[in-house]
Amino acid sequence: MSTESQIQANRENAKLSTGPKTEATKAVSALNNTRHGLTGAFRVLPSESQSEFDALLAAFREEHQPETLTETTLIEAMAQHHWLRRRALNLESSCYDPETGAVTDEKQLALYLRYQTTHERAFHKSLNDLLKLRAAKRKEQIGFESHQRKQEQHQMKKERHKWEIVLAEYKVDAQQLRDLNRDMAESERLWRLQESKGNGQAKS
Repeated sequence: MSTESQIQANRENAKLSTGPKTEATKAVSALNNTRHGLTGAFRVLPSESQSEFDALLAAFREEHQPETLTETTLIEAMAQHHWLRRRALNLESSCYDPETGAVTDEKQLALYLRYQTTHERAFHKSLNDLLKLRAAKRKEQIGFESHQRKQEQHQMKKERHKWEIVLAEYKVDAQQLRDLNRDMAESERLWRLQESKGNGQAKS
């Protein structure tokens, strides 16, 4: 059992240990309790390849071609969950005896299997969210294009109606001009006939 003086000494020693203060020491301290990195903030473990993850993320971006920040975020989440699922799958091997293949740590195996399923579902959720977002954008775009087509069709109908009126007015004008020409020709014929009769009477 600790004496009062030992307890007091422990309290004094505890005051001297204030924990990490700089960002670097805090980052190191944060990794001290990292066992598998399957939870919490995503990071590539020292035992893994950062360049391999970067290539995976680049491949997802190339495949899905994000156009907005939301799409970019969903694609990054897909890459991270895919990476963590593979990590859980790789960690499963540590739960088996390499000689016999028998399970040596059922508790850890169950944990890794659960994380594998969790990240696989999270991957598909991110993918589905991305596809739903794209579908909603496409639907909105189709609606806009349909509205634009209706406006264009309406404008075309107005233009067609205007030209139909112009054509009808032209036909009326043309008919009136033909009637006028006919009347003028008839008047000239009658005038010539009258003039011819007048000349005949004058000679006799």
